[in-house]
Amino acid sequence: MKRIDSGKMRRLLKLYFIMGSVNCRKSPLDTLAEAIDGGITLFQFREKGIASFTGLAYMELAQQLQRRCREHQVPFIVNDDIELAAALDADGVHVGQDDAPARSIRQRLGAHKIIGVSAHTPEEAKQAIADGADYLGVGPVYTTSSKDDAEAVQGTAVIEELRRIGLTIPLVGIGGINANNAAPVIRAGADGISVISAIAGAADIRGAAREFLRVIRQ
Repeated sequence: MKRIDSGKMRRLLKLYFIMGSVNCRKSPLDTLAEAIDGGITLFQFREKGIASFTGLAYMELAQQLQRRCREHQVPFIVNDDIELAAALDADGVHVGQDDAPARSIRQRLGAHKIIGVSAHTPEEAKQAIADGADYLGVGPVYTTSSKDDAEAVQGTAVIEELRRIGLTIPLVGIGGINANNAAPVIRAGADGISVISAIAGAADIRGAAREFLRVIRQ
């Protein structure tokens, strides 16, 4: 099977929801169901932090969330855990700079899987592209409390720089993005936004997702 084409990848990145059990006010399954109903286009399972699930509970949660995604044709991406992605036959994996390079992940998971890489500089972006990444996650754009290991806040400068130097790979902005500050991320050149707490922690999850889509489409 062939790699995903860039046009489809750009469409999938429009509203990229990232979540684990520790991010939710409701149950993870209910949170994901409402986010899907609100129109998310891609989902990443990221189970990290204090009180996160491990072992069998971790695997069972991943399977339940993947099942819900498949029911609604929303691609299911795993954060960092290549073994879990392989075991579940997930749609793809997202990795950081300290994880295995996209090239080796591709060899393990296959040509048709989605591989995303976090990039914070043009040099990291170029290396990820050379290694075969399908998209780049760029940020943190704004201050975020969802990731303890977040890099320094960069605003939209890196996204703008990557486009200025001619990189055409699909890009998604991440970090502290909400409906009020999402528009500049798209204007800077991102194909979409990735969100954790602004959807997972919302009182109205469906409404939050729909509002993001309204802003992105303007």
